[in-house]
Amino acid sequence: MTRVIAVFGPTASGKTAAAVELAAALGAEIVNCDAMQLYGGLPVLTNQPSPEQRAEVPHHLVGVWALDHEGSVAEYGGLARAAIADIRSRGRDAVVVGGSGLYLRAALAPLDVPPQPRPGDRERFERLYDRSGSEAAHALLTSRDPAAATAVHPNDRRRVVRALELAEMGASLAPGASQLWSDPPGDTLILGLDVPADEVRRRIAERTRRMFAGGVEDEVRQALRGSLSTTAARIHGLQDVAALLGGEIDRTEAIRRLEVRTRQYAKRQRVWMRRLPGLRRVAPERILDAVPG
Repeated sequence: MTRVIAVFGPTASGKTAAAVELAAALGAEIVNCDAMQLYGGLPVLTNQPSPEQRAEVPHHLVGVWALDHEGSVAEYGGLARAAIADIRSRGRDAVVVGGSGLYLRAALAPLDVPPQPRPGDRERFERLYDRSGSEAAHALLTSRDPAAATAVHPNDRRRVVRALELAEMGASLAPGASQLWSDPPGDTLILGLDVPADEVRRRIAERTRRMFAGGVEDEVRQALRGSLSTTAARIHGLQDVAALLGGEIDRTEAIRRLEVRTRQYAKRQRVWMRRLPGLRRVAPERILDAVPG
């Protein structure tokens, strides 16, 4: 019987190398669940698997979106589940690897994604927030969706507006069972790479310097010549390198900013690890021992 094995962990914890080792040993194929690695054109910045790693083990959903593509977790979820089903139909295990918690959730089971706002709703609630003030906007939210109002601070303009949009459509921003982790299917094993925080910090510093030595400035310069979707524009580190290219900061400052942002991202990923049900913590070098034969 085939399985789905998820490999999750903070950035720079060694997920790619561990997943390749595992997939090679099992004769499995890899499905990417890193939101940034879905985009092509920035392999250094997004730390995509090397050509050698991709030659050793089949990889799916790496670099499949153009930088002007407006991606979404809903679209990704459909692609990932189709890739997993295809791999398993051929009698192979699927190794799902990445550090984007919501994308991992979408790969393993259908995700109830909140609807997009109706035309004009966002602008209307933004005007309300700006003209009437945060307390008035939050009071309106309380009257329409008390559960969401409890979860959103009045001063969080973006989330108050989003909660009002959803309430207008009969949906809610309040966390529900369909939006949180529940037990994954019984044939799914979730492995969390257990690497000490100080070691992750050291690896982040090392990887950041390796990016700059490996041509990240050239690939970002090329990317900025074209059109970027709003989702691609949020690729981690893109704005820092763009500021360097624009002469706003020097390389030392660009490296510092990117390191800081990456450490903050790793901290959020550790929070996701605590939310994953049935997660089995394992040192990267012991990953083969964590999977029953």
